[in-house]
Amino acid sequence: MFGASLARRLARNGWDVTVVDPHPPGHVRAASGHESRLIRFAHGSDRWYTRSAWRARDLWRELEEETGRSLLLECGVAWFALSQDGWEAQSEDALRAEGVPVVRMGVDDAAGLFPTFDGDGLRFVLYEPEAGILRARDATQALMEVALAAGARLVAGAARPDGDAVLANGERLEADRIIWACGAWLPSIFPGLVDIHVTRQDVFHFGNDASWKSPPVPGWVEYDTAVYGTGDVDGYGVKVAPDLEGPSFDPEHDQRVVSAENEEAARAYIAKRFPGLSGAPVVATRACPYALTQDTNFLVARHPEHERVWILGGGSGHGFKHGPALAEYVHELLDGAEPDPRFALGTRASGLGLRTAGGRIR
Repeated sequence: MFGASLARRLARNGWDVTVVDPHPPGHVRAASGHESRLIRFAHGSDRWYTRSAWRARDLWRELEEETGRSLLLECGVAWFALSQDGWEAQSEDALRAEGVPVVRMGVDDAAGLFPTFDGDGLRFVLYEPEAGILRARDATQALMEVALAAGARLVAGAARPDGDAVLANGERLEADRIIWACGAWLPSIFPGLVDIHVTRQDVFHFGNDASWKSPPVPGWVEYDTAVYGTGDVDGYGVKVAPDLEGPSFDPEHDQRVVSAENEEAARAYIAKRFPGLSGAPVVATRACPYALTQDTNFLVARHPEHERVWILGGGSGHGFKHGPALAEYVHELLDGAEPDPRFALGTRASGLGLRTAGGRIR
């Protein structure tokens, strides 16, 4: 997502762009592949990410107009708050300060958002009506289609750094700017330099009836419990993703098999929160790589030894929606702007996860 967004941005602004990738856009191994990702603007008290996601919403709509594809399903996102003054309350303050539409709902009123709902233990529900769901694989492919139409070149092959150049298919590629946006593959490309932890995260899809179609059913996040999901998008089934930190994972060689423990956790959660789905069959699963920094902030930094080389990553679990807006930000950096120090290389202090409370690296 980060690489495709930036390729489109630069190619449409007159840059001569070459993209090197061993896999096709939207491929199944990528964290940006498969059917859906949430687009939400709530990020706790962090208004930078709120502004970025809100800007990205407009840019996703522009991409839809440009390509004729339906990419952003504006069905809303509901946050299930277990406390009065936690992540959701902080998000509400930031959203209102940034002028982003948000509604605080009582638990009984929020029940109407879902075909079946049990709000036991919740204090309130924070609802973002203009948030929703992105068609992930379609969005990634659409970005690359526009980049290629604007003159970018796509080279199929594995890339390796060679000082301030790139080795790909036996060829040494040189450029004024080189951006490594390789997701879960970054630590293996820059061992000892990139402090990113890669884990396996499991996703489950449950069989449902037509009442669970999204839209209108919103996406949802229970931050403190570390679970999120969506209604049924394009017939894939209701999505439930336990978001506690998974085991270490090699995105190139490890098996993509979900754990029985996570399946049990997903079943238990939907039985509790959406009791009408209790006993629903699992119709699809996916094990995907997450690649996160210690504090879950993005990594956007110049290589310490090669001025022309930049490293871009650390967005798994919360970065997809930002893609086009982050590309605008990185474009400014490539033109000489100074990067935010929070995105720098190096060891970071453990912080509260920007995806859920389960996103804390231990």
